[in-house]
Amino acid sequence: MSYKCLLFDLDGTLVDSRADLANSVNLMLTELGLEALPSVRVLGFVGEGARLLVERALAAATKSVPTPGDVDHALGIYLRHYREHLLDYTRVYPEVEETLACLSHIPKAIVTNKPYEFSVALLEGLGMLSQFEVVLGGDSLPERKPSPLMLLEAARSCGVDPSDCLMVGDTKFDVEAGRAAKMKTCGYIPGFRGRTELAEAGADFLIERFSELCVLVECAKTHVAAQ
Repeated sequence: MSYKCLLFDLDGTLVDSRADLANSVNLMLTELGLEALPSVRVLGFVGEGARLLVERALAAATKSVPTPGDVDHALGIYLRHYREHLLDYTRVYPEVEETLACLSHIPKAIVTNKPYEFSVALLEGLGMLSQFEVVLGGDSLPERKPSPLMLLEAARSCGVDPSDCLMVGDTKFDVEAGRAAKMKTCGYIPGFRGRTELAEAGADFLIERFSELCVLVECAKTHVAAQ
């Protein structure tokens, strides 16, 4: 098949934002009078949106189930800190910019569970926003990944059938959402979760280097042309 639209997750796929995410969570915990958590533990909570990240961090730090009110309060603190620190250490992964340039002829969309405000600010701050026709964040629609809703809306906005799209991400939520949307999926192994989670989720393709995406997409086009 030939892909007519490429959909990308953001954190752990296009950008390495681990330090800023973990730092902002720990600034939140410290402000609440709680002990900071190891960064690797915080990153295990990432992937399903800011509220669940905060809820899981609170539960880990207090060793109890936080109330909705506690989560609301902590979420406001986390968002304030992340707004101030989202570009302190966050960097584009190697070969991403060159790969996006190589694939500039194909429409692209961001489908991330990160809040829309921060997604746009991050892309703009890294000079990447113009690469994408559509940006959908975790608060853009009623459902987040692993629901296929955002992916289907991104395809619709780009005027492309979902079956002609490739979803690229680093977690099982990206793969599950892609499969539910009837899209092909590609897992980025150096992201936050690694090969095992992506393979077990059933990703159609796995890449170690981002530039492999050029080969994957161009091979698909060549295969179609040869038929």
